[in-house]
Amino acid sequence: MKEVAGYIPDIGEEEFEWKVLQFGDLEVRIPLLTEEQMNLVIETVKKGSEEILKSLTISEIVNIIDRVTDCLLDRNSSYRQKAEKLLPIVTGYDEEMIRLGLTSYLKSFRKHELQRFLVEDLGNPLLLDDFQPRVKGGFSKAVGPDLITHVWAGNVPALPLWSFVSGLLVKAGNIGKVSSGEPLFASWFAQLLVEVEPRLANCFAVVWWKGGDEEREKSLFRQSDLVIGYGGNHSLESLQSRIPITTRFLPFGHKISFGLVLHSALDSQKAWRTAHQAALDVVRYDQQGCYSPHLFYVQTGGNVSPKEFARYMAGELENFSKRYPRRRLSMEESSSVTAWRQKEEMSLFSNQNKEVLGNSANHWSVVYEEDGVFAPSPLNRVIRVIAFEKVEDILPSMKPYRSFLQTAGIAACPKELFRCAEILGRIGVTRMTALGRMTAPEPGWHHDGRFNITDLIHMVDIESSAEEASEIYAPYED
Repeated sequence: MKEVAGYIPDIGEEEFEWKVLQFGDLEVRIPLLTEEQMNLVIETVKKGSEEILKSLTISEIVNIIDRVTDCLLDRNSSYRQKAEKLLPIVTGYDEEMIRLGLTSYLKSFRKHELQRFLVEDLGNPLLLDDFQPRVKGGFSKAVGPDLITHVWAGNVPALPLWSFVSGLLVKAGNIGKVSSGEPLFASWFAQLLVEVEPRLANCFAVVWWKGGDEEREKSLFRQSDLVIGYGGNHSLESLQSRIPITTRFLPFGHKISFGLVLHSALDSQKAWRTAHQAALDVVRYDQQGCYSPHLFYVQTGGNVSPKEFARYMAGELENFSKRYPRRRLSMEESSSVTAWRQKEEMSLFSNQNKEVLGNSANHWSVVYEEDGVFAPSPLNRVIRVIAFEKVEDILPSMKPYRSFLQTAGIAACPKELFRCAEILGRIGVTRMTALGRMTAPEPGWHHDGRFNITDLIHMVDIESSAEEASEIYAPYED
């Protein structure tokens, strides 16, 4: 099988060098631009943004994205069928997991969700169209960059849509670099945007180059107003070192998320459902997202003990493994998981209260312990369950990871939920959600505690003094 990835606007050239990415029997070809071709793309995208994208109203842009989303949600559309057929081959994830994951994810980009997204960040989305009156007096307008460069990761399918859509909403020209691990979905999204609205043909590009290729990066980064980067912390540090000081950089690096189950969720009737939802968060994309759980804290004092809850989770992971098999691991990943499990099994000799569930044949592991500390998981359906009495008891081992904390999936009654959110928010957690929803952020969520749209724009103010002074120059004052 063969598929073409990337999207290049009309730069007046037809000859490109092609890079071939191989995924088993699937051959993906993507253009590899020369420095001269990249400069033509930059010039074209900036001009397209200025002449076309910035002339559209925010309502028109939302409607275009909504139509594209409708097509990608329609299982009869050719783009959706390609996604369901090819993404499992490219990523290794189970076909059904891809299908359900895409549907859940794409719902965030429908019209009404996008409207919530804009209101959450701006209050008044019309700020993106024209000067709007301020309560304090005067007027303000939100202005997006001329060019945003996106450096995307490929660990979760379709992840590039967050920043791509945000860039479109602020009417910026967008150039996205896809990952070698998943080069297709952003390419399809760009192609479909042009099919839905041909006027956008020169407003963006989807390209590829090998990470660290300074020859191709240098000119693009220098001419960008903003670079948004996704990936591991080491790769982002390297990326930042190659970005000029005059170009703003927004990094989204490695994060650690976890679950918190309080005794109110552990009665005999609720505990099974709680464990089911927790296991669902572990299974989705094999914990590869920054919002996926690395461990679960389970409170003592409920009808179901933390050890019993760990066994419930083991049962649910076993059931899920039959329905959604884990993807095939690389040798490095497999070695990491095996070494982690062997270390945990060896520690059983010195810790009688510990339990290790699952085995290599199960493709999942659950470790239960009573005195465990906060620590990252090797991922790929490997999870730790730690018993605790009071929320305050778990904080000391979490605090050293403050800069890495992101999502907490919480199962608790309303009073406990808000108390836990207050405590966890102080040590760096930025998102509290229900178990089963950790990998599905709501539209308008504050990614790593930041604003998706507000971070991309700058505000232009007309102060009330200027407005008042302008009156004396009006022809009707003569």
